[in-house]
Amino acid sequence: MTDRSGGGARGNGVRYGNRDPDALARRAGTRANPTHDQHFLVDDRVLDRIPTYLPEGTDCTHLLEIGGGAGALTDRLLATIADTPGSDPATPNRLSVVERDPDFAAFLRDEFAEAVADGSLEVIEGDALSVDLPPFTACVANLPYGVSSGIAFRLLPAGKPLVLMFQREFAERMVADPGTSEYGRLSVSAGHYADVELVEHVPKEAFDPQPAVESAIVRCTPRTPDYEVGDEAFFLRFVKALFTQRRKTVRNAIRNTGHISGLADPDAVVDVAEEALLGQRPGDLDPAAFAALAELARAHGSPEG
Repeated sequence: MTDRSGGGARGNGVRYGNRDPDALARRAGTRANPTHDQHFLVDDRVLDRIPTYLPEGTDCTHLLEIGGGAGALTDRLLATIADTPGSDPATPNRLSVVERDPDFAAFLRDEFAEAVADGSLEVIEGDALSVDLPPFTACVANLPYGVSSGIAFRLLPAGKPLVLMFQREFAERMVADPGTSEYGRLSVSAGHYADVELVEHVPKEAFDPQPAVESAIVRCTPRTPDYEVGDEAFFLRFVKALFTQRRKTVRNAIRNTGHISGLADPDAVVDVAEEALLGQRPGDLDPAAFAALAELARAHGSPEG
């Protein structure tokens, strides 16, 4: 295998960012298993673009990758940290990779042994939904689609820049605007933590084996919302509850979902809310309107802890 030219370099002369994804997959000796939600991204052009989607000025001194697989994106991210000026010359920039599959975790440690040895790569074997995540400055990952939501909402509250690959439909729901058919709980919840943008559609042909669906890359730039909530957990639970009744009016959605939101007295909330809000449907409310309703619910609906 002949690597492409270019890419970042460490002080010991090892170069990253050049490894051919198909050759990496062959060296790994284990094919991606779609029944385990494994699909290798093998398109060099997409792989090269992914790190460039991080917001301008992102601190890349400690990147996190979820699902390293055979290491094609890992290689590009090692180049990224190698090209990033560090805050302490004595401490190398770092990439932490979480990989659930023991065979792929072992392969990553072997393939990038120099990076492991010089402290710039840490391979964490375990499930990204439950393993202790290290402190990180930004996360770039091709996520397993079956657990996209769980992982995304583990990462978003950290308030760090994220560049994540999702199933296209999931990504489009993340970035949807109020009043559209795609807008829902996911849109409101993701937008609560960050400005979310869909930056690239990725065809099935970019993967091996090919998934059954199209994919998309999403950039999440953390920010403070332009509204206030006194209890974030309740706010997110309230949003979830109302969207289970998205075809109902907000009035009926509040009344019908006290068992989900934890409201002891939903009618008390309806009594004090503005008619203009109550007559709409959940899919028409922007996040600020949800926040205002959630604060009324907290004040008047006796929410459970």
